[in-house]
Amino acid sequence: MLESDQISVRSFPLSMAVEGDRVRIVMHRGGQGLDKRLASMGLHIDSRIEILQRLGGSFVVAVNDIRLALGAGMAHKIMVVPLA
Repeated sequence: MLESDQISVRSFPLSMAVEGDRVRIVMHRGGQGLDKRLASMGLHIDSRIEILQRLGGSFVVAVNDIRLALGAGMAHKIMVVPLA
């Protein structure tokens, strides 16, 4: 199985993560607008994030030393894999 196939099998939407999870962004299912918005927030492919808080469908995540709030719609489009 190719590495990209393995990633797609193991990946899940960020919206399914729980508090305390550490994950890595592998792709997103959005257009250029989402790509630009994520880039402006410092969220790129291979970014490692920690779920600090889950508030309904919204999230507070840590990327390096920065905390960000993400809405449910955005979280559902960001595909991640768990970090070991």
